[in-house]
Amino acid sequence: MEIMLFGLLAVLLIFMVINTRKRNKQMKAEQAEKAEKTIPGAKVLLQGGLYGTVVSFDPDNLDQPAQIELAPGAVVEVHSQAILRVVEPTEDADDELEADEDAADDADTHDSVDAAAGDDTPYGVETPEQTRARLEGDADSK
Repeated sequence: MEIMLFGLLAVLLIFMVINTRKRNKQMKAEQAEKAEKTIPGAKVLLQGGLYGTVVSFDPDNLDQPAQIELAPGAVVEVHSQAILRVVEPTEDADDELEADEDAADDADTHDSVDAAAGDDTPYGVETPEQTRARLEGDADSK
């Protein structure tokens, strides 16, 4: 009877070790994927529920704070592990953007942001290059 209990204990321990290794592999893969996607200009969700745009992030040194722009001109430093996930636009949002672009083209109106950018980006949406240029211009003016 005692041998059966030790055998059962050994089986449970082996199962725990295998399951832990599998979970660790999965977590490392998710972290690597998040680090790949977290580039300047990417929209992210922070642990506190705030959405922002990545200004700078070093995936190799997680102790270095990441700089996140919450609003135009409002850049905050957060711990790099406070980035919960990279937000990818959904198909519904893409459809809404296309509808907005079509409406803007029909009306032949351009917002001041579009005129300043010199291209046909939708209002409030910047490319990563535009964000970097704007932030560098803000830093130069200070």
